[in-house]
Amino acid sequence: MAIKLSFFVLLISFSSLFFPILSINIFDSGINAWCKKTPYPDQCKYFMNHGSYHFAPKNKIDFKKMAVKIALERALHAETYTKGLGVKCSNELERAAWSDCVKLYESTILQLNKTLDSNTKCTDFDIQTWLSTAMTNLETCQTGFIELGVNSDYILPSLMSNNVSELICNTLSLNNIGSNMKQTYKDGFPTWVSPGDRKLLQLSSISPNLVVAQDGTGNFLTIKAALDAAAKRSGNERFVIHVKRGVYRENLEIGNKMKNIMLVGDGMKYTIITGSRSVGGGSTTFNSGTVVVTGEGFIAQGITFRNTAGPQNHQAVALRSGSDLSVFYRCGFEGYQDTLYVHSQRQFYKECYIYGTVDFIFGNAAVVLQNCMIFARRPMDKQKITITAQGRTDPNQNTGISIHNSRVMAASDLRPVLGTFKTFLGRPWKQYSRTVFMKTYLDSLVDPAGWLEWDGDFALSTLYYGEYRNAGPGASTSSRVKWSGYRVITNSNEAARFSVENFIAGRSWLPATNVPFRAGL
Repeated sequence: MAIKLSFFVLLISFSSLFFPILSINIFDSGINAWCKKTPYPDQCKYFMNHGSYHFAPKNKIDFKKMAVKIALERALHAETYTKGLGVKCSNELERAAWSDCVKLYESTILQLNKTLDSNTKCTDFDIQTWLSTAMTNLETCQTGFIELGVNSDYILPSLMSNNVSELICNTLSLNNIGSNMKQTYKDGFPTWVSPGDRKLLQLSSISPNLVVAQDGTGNFLTIKAALDAAAKRSGNERFVIHVKRGVYRENLEIGNKMKNIMLVGDGMKYTIITGSRSVGGGSTTFNSGTVVVTGEGFIAQGITFRNTAGPQNHQAVALRSGSDLSVFYRCGFEGYQDTLYVHSQRQFYKECYIYGTVDFIFGNAAVVLQNCMIFARRPMDKQKITITAQGRTDPNQNTGISIHNSRVMAASDLRPVLGTFKTFLGRPWKQYSRTVFMKTYLDSLVDPAGWLEWDGDFALSTLYYGEYRNAGPGASTSSRVKWSGYRVITNSNEAARFSVENFIAGRSWLPATNVPFRAGL
């Protein structure tokens, strides 16, 4: 569909506004020396000499803060311009992709501000998580235009040349702490789960703040009404909503301002939240989620999240999480393509069931799935089943998918036709895709090659795919792919980098949720 010419002109001007000529005379200074150490030194030099900060940093800490401030300054400019484009959208598909970008820029600014907030006590690991999320947001903005086919030849160049991604990439490289930070666990959960939250998750009965019941025995008939009431509470203390058994046909968004919300169902077989948005139905993948959560510290227990769009509608998300320090305990996730969107931040899944066909665990969070059941469903004819599609775009992002002590099985609809469809552990969605399967049972559905190319030799040398001490008929590594980025992990220290303890700093936050977790291997 055509976009109005005035929209083209604005987008082209956007590109020239944010991508100035960099071949300028910059006086040799301390800034130049520091900038040479970044992946994008020219952008670093230009914006540091033309931004609001005109001083040479004395040390790396000063330079890191200055780099984040510059990235934030440019992101604010880009956000303002992006918001102004809304009135120029000429159809619903353009508006859908544009609307995602507005939300994603707002989130990027929030993440950059968090790293600079003197009142926020944070570690380098926290900062790397928030910077990784900021960069993922911008990548997601671009993806929406591509998948909806919205004249991307005109729009994407302007979205990709505003320099914000390059400036965030620079800050990631300056703050790089890798994946080797020691993290700890308590009572089966990362220590970032507070003692209070741990206790909640271990109780057989929880006293909720509100009750949702379709039979009228609670405070509200819908989950949306309960969340609206929770949004009006003062403070950010843990707020528990009990969702009684029933099928709730709702699309829910738990936004950035709604922190520490906990949804407790009556069990994944009995409390079900269902929707049917999809790319085939005109949504972006990002906006197709039945439930979307970005508020920090979200917990769900005993609930199934479902998307019923079906395989013919392609990407259709049951749950998207961009909630930092979020936990899903004994939950179900049911869909086909793109079921569980682990979009960004730190996430932990314990004793969950995940059903899907293509790329059905995907995104760019730092996420551990522990003691989970992963079921491949029957896809459309001639499709290949791929369990994961991890989206790391920068080698300094501390993100990846770690699947630990779990089981990969064929769902009931796939078993009768198991020989008709090939199943793979994952494929590289982005350049630095990173996924590991550790001590996991792999049933016979897993193809001997193990992993599938995305597009020719794309990312095969830059990805990190690992397997460590898996078991089952599909676990043999003798015929696995020969890519330079794939490895059979034999060293327990290397494997431990992807444990709850080390990969998501679990000991610092999971204990508070009371969800049992295993810290190490």
